[in-house]
Amino acid sequence: MAFEITGKIIDISPVNQVSDKFKKREFVIEKKETGGSAVFIDYIKFQLVQDKCDLINESFINEEVKISFNLKGNKWERDGKVNYFTNLDAWKIERSQAQGREQNHSSNTTLEDIPPENDELSDLPF
Repeated sequence: MAFEITGKIIDISPVNQVSDKFKKREFVIEKKETGGSAVFIDYIKFQLVQDKCDLINESFINEEVKISFNLKGNKWERDGKVNYFTNLDAWKIERSQAQGREQNHSSNTTLEDIPPENDELSDLPF
């Protein structure tokens, strides 16, 4: 089951090569909720694994993002003692739409910037 959440990225760890076959990168978002006159702040840590480690870099710090993630639970046993842990495995990170709109409004698009229509594509049946 996939989940989504939005928040501001406040910390990004370097990629951690755990073993020859496994690497991960952790990051933290700040999620603010308002309840009446009070503001509640949660700090939520996510992880990216394997090829997903490249979805984020330091340029995302202080950016509002939407994160798509899966909730994963694991059981770990050592010396007869059993532990359980939960991970939030992010698989998609998108910058906030509001920031994207601000960037689009700040650019000055002219007619010269728009590519010409391709006549070959206009003959397609769809």
